[in-house]
Amino acid sequence: MATRESAFVHAIASAGVAFAVTRSCAEGSATICGCDTRHKGPPGEGWKWGGCSEDVDFGSMVSREFADARENRPDARSAMNRQNNEAGRTSLNDNMFLKCKCHGLSGSCEVKTCWWSQPDFRVIGDYMKDKYDSASEMVVEKHKESRGWVETLRPKFTFFKLPTERDLVYYESSPNFCEPNLETGSFGTRDRACNLTSHGIDGCDLLCCGRGHNTRTEKRKEKCHCIFHWCCYVSCQECVRVYDVHTCK
Repeated sequence: MATRESAFVHAIASAGVAFAVTRSCAEGSATICGCDTRHKGPPGEGWKWGGCSEDVDFGSMVSREFADARENRPDARSAMNRQNNEAGRTSLNDNMFLKCKCHGLSGSCEVKTCWWSQPDFRVIGDYMKDKYDSASEMVVEKHKESRGWVETLRPKFTFFKLPTERDLVYYESSPNFCEPNLETGSFGTRDRACNLTSHGIDGCDLLCCGRGHNTRTEKRKEKCHCIFHWCCYVSCQECVRVYDVHTCK
């Protein structure tokens, strides 16, 4: 399906390949690559270049060859997948940052060495989730060329900004995830645990799709009143605590 969920999956998978390859190169786990020596620039005040800058360009190249290998058909789905794959890879470049380490006696930080580093992949996931929320809906157009019919994408709504290489695109509406659907693999949201106080997507109002929720009490055994004994072990008591658990109807 050419939904915004599919767009997110392609983008995050493509980013994941690039991220893993880039990190392996910097750690020395791969023999065909190493540190990035091209994007240093002049040193800053109080620090100098050092360490091993992560070569995200090489990781993106490998991801492009791997993830885009089958996306060479002249149809709309391939065009959509190529766009979203590239958006995932671009997210790594957009979130690179200078990571620094101090040197000196007793942590005096007389000298700092800095290098380009990727963020935690959680940051990339959150970044792509924002792109998912603002994904651009497209329409499919067919053109006659020398090689035959070719499908391209154009924005459905012209009064919105045009999508850039950093944006996700889709051209099919998402299915109803509130109810089970064997064709799409959706289990629906019935009996899903929800957060009564949240106004986000995990809140009972949104997650339960207006059906309401059930509440039950649940007893859980937990460690409590823990004491550290010198030296060296910790002893704890076992407490029974009661929680309210909310699930979608």
